[in-house]
Amino acid sequence: MEYDDDSRPARFEKPARSSTKDKFFNYIHQLQDTITSKLEEVDGKAKFQEDLWDRPEGGGGRTRVIENGNVFEKGGVNISGVHGKLPDSMQKYFGVEDADFFACGLSLVLHPTNPMVPTVHANWRYFEMYDKDGNIVDQWFGGGQDLTPYYLFEDDAKHFHQTCKTACDKHNPEFYAKYKARCDEYFYNAHRNEGRGLGGLFFDYCKATNEMSMQNWYDFVTEVGDSFLEAYVPIVEKRKALDYTKPQRDWQEIRRGRYVEFNLVHDKGTLFGLKTNGRIESILMSLPPHVQWVYDHQPEAGSEEEKLIKVLQNPVNWV
Repeated sequence: MEYDDDSRPARFEKPARSSTKDKFFNYIHQLQDTITSKLEEVDGKAKFQEDLWDRPEGGGGRTRVIENGNVFEKGGVNISGVHGKLPDSMQKYFGVEDADFFACGLSLVLHPTNPMVPTVHANWRYFEMYDKDGNIVDQWFGGGQDLTPYYLFEDDAKHFHQTCKTACDKHNPEFYAKYKARCDEYFYNAHRNEGRGLGGLFFDYCKATNEMSMQNWYDFVTEVGDSFLEAYVPIVEKRKALDYTKPQRDWQEIRRGRYVEFNLVHDKGTLFGLKTNGRIESILMSLPPHVQWVYDHQPEAGSEEEKLIKVLQNPVNWV
């Protein structure tokens, strides 16, 4: 495999058709470095292992995984840039024919060992579609970040959501309420009648309009991306040394099962990765290492576990 000066696979550099694509592609490389460096500092033991990979149809990625640390039992902070002919199944989904595409993004999931520390997920992505002559016929941004606790600390929820709101408010005062509602709707296990977590932000198909140019959308998405560490790290620092019991760890693993159910049953990003011949190890790195499925498990009435479930069934406006 050939490498450029940034130690990236050469095929990871193409195609170069728009300044928006190039800027965002460079941004996610820098953001991955920033996030992984900070998380290693927070963990104090484990280091991210890097895996550079190539996609035969075009493009590739840089996967970084952390495991068995002081804080993080398993986590991944991955970037990719893939391109080529849009698979038939996706052409039917988008209602196009003979289209090529480019998609790049950063996706992360962190599963802490301590059940008092929440799992977190975030993703920021960009997509372009081309006609047979290589002209851009569609382009959009998407992404968001959301918190999945096992025990409810209202201060943590308020901090996470306030950080999201602050980032949104710099670009449009209506964005936070709009994308918070979409997050509550999207990260929802309909077969369980409960949210996956406490939500955050979710936005997709952010295209140029009279009010928002692609540069405006770039500025917004990168603002949210830059806010991630501020939203999550203070929560980890506050909770990582708290004591916990074996039953509390069991509850965490049962709730992790709900996380797995969402990712494998409902998540569109997982589906896109699988249908575009994405790298299976990177796609499924979001799955936690230890999970339980207990038959018809019900939390004890009046317990902290039940308190969480009630909030998951009825989303709260935290700010």
